[in-house]
Amino acid sequence: MPDILLAPELTIRLTAFLGVLAAMALWEVAAPRRRQEIPRVLRWTNILALVVVDTAILRLTFPILAVGLAVLGQERGWGLFNNLDVVPWVAIVVSMLLLDLVIYLQNVMFHAVPGLWRLHRMHHADLEFDATTGLRFHPVAIVISMGLKLAVVAALGPSAVAVLLFEVILNATALFNHANIALPQRVDRVLRLFVVTPDMHRVHHSVDPRETNSNYGFNLPWWDRLLGTHVPQPARGHQGMEIGIEQFRTRRDLWLDRMLIQPLRGPASGHALDPRIPTDRPD
Repeated sequence: MPDILLAPELTIRLTAFLGVLAAMALWEVAAPRRRQEIPRVLRWTNILALVVVDTAILRLTFPILAVGLAVLGQERGWGLFNNLDVVPWVAIVVSMLLLDLVIYLQNVMFHAVPGLWRLHRMHHADLEFDATTGLRFHPVAIVISMGLKLAVVAALGPSAVAVLLFEVILNATALFNHANIALPQRVDRVLRLFVVTPDMHRVHHSVDPRETNSNYGFNLPWWDRLLGTHVPQPARGHQGMEIGIEQFRTRRDLWLDRMLIQPLRGPASGHALDPRIPTDRPD
């Protein structure tokens, strides 16, 4: 089963990714949540070029990625679940939950450590908030994230099915929860009990660092609620809130070259442990 699954992995992931991205783009045109001032062609061309750079560097850095490592772990008996007699579907569900918790904790770490925040803040420096913002990550941050994911997969020993399902769902929800789409309030209230919605995650992209350093979840909303990092709504409302971070506010900062050198520019202010950030919520 693992070998059969591994062969079409790229096709499965690429098809799901392109399908969800196209669906979110159409939804954003049909029912936008916020008016966008910056032309899509400027942001999208540079972000998609960044995706190409990220993918190339990732493939050159690691000879094997998460699903492949899960297959290898099953063959060689590496990791917790490969050495326990657990009902397969239970192992899959628990593995996916633990992997999602790791993604939450990784996001917290990238906000708390100044050096990592320098890398991660590129994601937050987007001046608009739409599905492509979910693709806007510095290649060094991508490499660090994959290294952490591979370490967790090696230690946990999840099945290849669990890892592939997790990767596909995580990519889809990242596009969904960054999308500039309007959901009815009743629908949003129900959905955010089970998944991170755009309104919930948009708070995380507020220019106010007290809101930036909240709502860390990418997929499941439960970790923020359980660990005290959940902020229900932005203080200025979704129409009034400003997107981005204070340091990079020009359209020139949206170009690929500026995104890549951004970690070297300016102080690492605005991270979660910055003593200059007030602890109270903005009025």
